[in-house]
This record gives sequence, C-alpha cells and structure tokens, in this order.
Amino acid sequence: MGRIKNPRLFSQEFDVDPKLIVGLGLLDPILNGDTRLFIDPILIRSSKNPVIVSRGLKDFANHFGGIIRLLANSASKDDLAWRNAARIFRLDELPSLCLGFGGDTTRGRSVDHETQGRLLQTAKEIVDLGIRDPELFSLIGLLESGVGPDTIGDMTAHAILPALIEITIHAAKELGVKVKDAYIDGNEARLPYNRFSEKPLLLVPLDILRDLPVASDWSDISRAAQENQRIRNRVNKLIGGIWELKLKEQKDQIRASALSSGDAFKTVLDAAYLLSEDSYDFNSDLEGHRVFRDALETIAKQFPLKIGQPRAKNHAELKKIVDQIVEHFKDLIEKNGINYLLWDQNRPRKEKAAQRLFFAVADVYCKANNIDISPESDSGGGPVDFKFSSGYSGRLLVEIKLSTGKVVHGYKSQLKVYEEAEKSFESIFLILDVGDLGAKLKNILGEKNAQAAKSGRTPEIVVVDAKQKPSASRR
Repeated sequence: MGRIKNPRLFSQEFDVDPKLIVGLGLLDPILNGDTRLFIDPILIRSSKNPVIVSRGLKDFANHFGGIIRLLANSASKDDLAWRNAARIFRLDELPSLCLGFGGDTTRGRSVDHETQGRLLQTAKEIVDLGIRDPELFSLIGLLESGVGPDTIGDMTAHAILPALIEITIHAAKELGVKVKDAYIDGNEARLPYNRFSEKPLLLVPLDILRDLPVASDWSDISRAAQENQRIRNRVNKLIGGIWELKLKEQKDQIRASALSSGDAFKTVLDAAYLLSEDSYDFNSDLEGHRVFRDALETIAKQFPLKIGQPRAKNHAELKKIVDQIVEHFKDLIEKNGINYLLWDQNRPRKEKAAQRLFFAVADVYCKANNIDISPESDSGGGPVDFKFSSGYSGRLLVEIKLSTGKVVHGYKSQLKVYEEAEKSFESIFLILDVGDLGAKLKNILGEKNAQAAKSGRTPEIVVVDAKQKPSASRR
C-alpha cells in the first residue's frame, strides 16, 4: 500500500476557503496523494448536483448503453463488436480525480486485459438474459471476483467524464481558481492544474462518493433488501438463500444466483438501488476524511506549538521532536477539547479517523515549525513513520489504537516488529481511551514487562484520555 507524506489540499494550493468548496458540494482533494473514496455508480441517480442530474445521468446511460448494444451484437469473444466494446470500456484510473489507493501518488493505475475481459464476459451474460439497462454495470463489482471499489469508481468516472469536466469548470470560475488548456481522454477544456502530477484536476461531488461502493459489497444490499418487504419477497422467491452468502467467501454463488434469470438479476439490481442515497456521510465522518482536512486547516492556527530546531540529524533529536508532538497531541485531546473530532455524537469514530487526525496534527506542526522531518502514513491512515527528510535513515513509528479495538493484539504485533528491527527503529504505541480499556491496559503492560525482561527493548506506551467530557455547566 502506498504512503503519503506532506499532504497538500486543493484549498491550500489555490488559496481557497475550504468552506466554499464544501458549499459547492465538492470534495477538497489531496493533490499529492489519493483519498480513499470512490465514485459509486449507484449514487449517480440520487445526486443533487445539477450537472450530474442534467448531464451525468445521460453520460452514464449513453456510455454504457453503447457497450450494451455492441455486446448484444457480438456473436463471439474478440469479434469486431466485442473489440469495439472493449475499446470503449475503460477501467484505468483517472489521476485527475485524486481518488483511490495510490498513497503518495496520483499517477493512476491500469487494469489488465484479463480483468477487463472477465467484466465484459459478465456483462455479456447479463445482456443475454435480456437486460438492456445501462445500470447493469453498477453490479459488476458484486458479481466478479478480484474487482475492487477503485475499479468500479474509475469505470464510472470514465462514463461521466464530460459532466465532471463541466462541474470543475463551473467550480473554478466560482472559486476564482486559475485554469489553463487541458486535454483528458478526448475532451478539451480549461481546467485547474495539479503541479504535483502535472495533470489537470477534476473536482467531484460529495454525494456520489462512498468509502466502499455498494456495487462491491453484498452485505449492505442484503441489509437494505431485508428491510423492504417487497424486495425481500422477490429475493426469497427467485434466489432464496442468498441472504446468508458472504462476499469474500462465496462470491461465485452470488454470481450464479444473480445470473440465473433476468428476473433474478433485476431483483438484485433493485435491492442495490435501495441504497441509492447512502453516500459517504461527511457529517458523521466515521472514517475521518473531514476530520483530516479540518485538522490540516485549523489545528496549528488555533493551538500553536513551538518546536526548537534540531541540533543534529540523529535519532535522539528525532525522538525529542516526536515526543513533543505526541505530548501536544495528548494535551489537545485531554485539555483543549479536540477529542470532539474523535466522536460522532455518542459513538467514537473509527480507528482510521483517529489515525488520520494524528497524522494531520504531526504534519501541520512539522510544517509550522519548518522542521526537517516528514511524517508518513499509509493511504488508509495506519501507523505514522517519522524520519528526517535527508541525512538520516532511522525510523520512529507512532501507532494509534482505539481502546475499543484490538489494542492488545496491536501491541503484541509491535513487540514482534521490535524483535526483527534494527536498533535504529523505535516506536510509540499511542492508545486513545474512548472507553472499554479496562483490563486491556493491564495485559499490555504485562506484555511490555515480559519483553523488557527478555530483551530490554519495547515500544513506549502513551495513553490519552479521549472520552467525552461533560460540558462545563454540568461538571
């Protein structure tokens, strides 16, 4: 998985108030690293964006309608109609979106011809059942193994590309962002440019983004359909025991059931569209995408931290700086009320949200103090590595765990890393106590003491009280 360092937001690069971007209903993308959100074709139908409503739906229907007509006329794989369908059916990543699993790159990825061929074959089977609805492509990820959400999102992006270009042109004008001549897949336009990728930028409506497209996850479709008696009755009649099937283990059985007849496929498609308004919720923000952006924009300004310049590029100075950042992060959570970023009302956000928050905090304080170290995180959040940007190759890792998760297992994993690592490796195990810590901390300390007696080297443990606090008037 790719790593991201020194994240730079669109709003920062073009000096735009991020609230204006949100006001337009658009994502503020990271320009030098992908955001792990994806365009879900299921959400196109319910979007409130006027361009998606007026043009995007037509683009989607025309793009996939053309592929369907070619597949319907294909007598065998690799005949002329099939080859023309393959030419139109694009699955490669559009780096202009800055979405996906790329980590510290937005270069994009290509999809092999074998995967494209399997998806076309599945589409051909559906077409042969008599289905001519372009939305059949919304379920390709559900029916075909090895097809991830990034591929589904890229497939959809190619279909609605003209609409995304129009949205970006309008947004650039509204935001006063500089543009220049650009060329994307046969489309000419004047668009903002990403200096990191040296490619034009596209801005994407928030309400067509999902952290995992429903088209690749049967469990969500199953849940929604069971809550709708009409759909549930149709499923029970046509494809029976499909409720109990699990995506990863029994995808072939799901595929066989869904493709058993035209009515069966229509039933699954109708069930999927019960979730047509279930885009990623940036208000509850369980994965921390908004939390990450808010921290990058505001934390250092609201709560400045003065860090002295290192006297040398060595491990001792690296540890000293990281200790200051960790201690300040602890104070932000425990004393300055930043713990609200870890909560959606009365439930804690996911561990990824906490990891993204710490990474953002570490990054902004390094930049604010012109410190020559770079925190790096994998593109999903995950552990944060620190290292001097030049002249030093040692590692100092901060791993963030929520007390409600598998925190004991996480610490044991760190102990194994220590046994195999060089002496230049050191780590801090940062536990955010949002409740349910209980005996887990005692177990962790027991593991630490046992390892210390054996080797003398163990991860440092820091516990942060991140529980919700009563308001001052109620204390």
